[in-house]
Amino acid sequence: MQQLRLFFIALQFFTRLPIPRWVGFQPEWLHHASRYFPLVGCVVAAVAAAVYLLAALVLPAPVAAVLSTAASIYVTGAFHEDGFADTCDGLGGGMTRERVLEIMKDSRIGAYGAIGMVCMLGAKCTALAMLPPSSAITALFIAHPLSRLAATSLIWRMDYARAEGKAKPMAQQMTGTEFAIATLTAFLPGAVVVAGGQLTAALLCACIAAAALCALWLARKFQARIQGYTGDCLGAVQQLAEVAVYLVLVASLGQGALG
Repeated sequence: MQQLRLFFIALQFFTRLPIPRWVGFQPEWLHHASRYFPLVGCVVAAVAAAVYLLAALVLPAPVAAVLSTAASIYVTGAFHEDGFADTCDGLGGGMTRERVLEIMKDSRIGAYGAIGMVCMLGAKCTALAMLPPSSAITALFIAHPLSRLAATSLIWRMDYARAEGKAKPMAQQMTGTEFAIATLTAFLPGAVVVAGGQLTAALLCACIAAAALCALWLARKFQARIQGYTGDCLGAVQQLAEVAVYLVLVASLGQGALG
């Protein structure tokens, strides 16, 4: 029952979805809810996939991809996209650690954030639109949990860069066991689609590697620039890893522009 409570706390923190009243709330539960960040990704994927499927029945694939992406943004309150934009602004416009953190805390979006958002959303929607409908739905269930596991790895291995912050309550006390739970929930959808024949094991491994490389690259950059991570950094990792998984799946089609 406590594990179910922790999942609902994570769902409430990372999405706009309502949770049952009986769950209750204790501040210390937030310290351990990050283990279910990838499982929240499964819920977001289910919403996005349902919208894609319904839209694809009557609309072309590009429109279904845009609507699916919009649904995922709506259900999360643009939580991760906002973090991605703030990270682009901070890393692009700040020269010192203090200035980077100051810019990232500013609610206004700058040129780096706006350009980054356009490029990221364009890549995401275009990649989904290039996939066959069944593959696009599979991609959602692979990308959303894996990208959130990539973000969770920062919580597990890095220090929080601020004295206070919106993600600080979830940035403490993550043990190896908790990260193992996160890993299990992130890999479960992949195991299901591989077992069902929708994806090969080699391609799943390529998706995992792409998400891991995004996390590693950004983690090194965050450590060098701000000596840790913030909630915005988690959003940036999630968004970049999600796009990376889509690009791996599109590349597997063998339809390169010069191919």
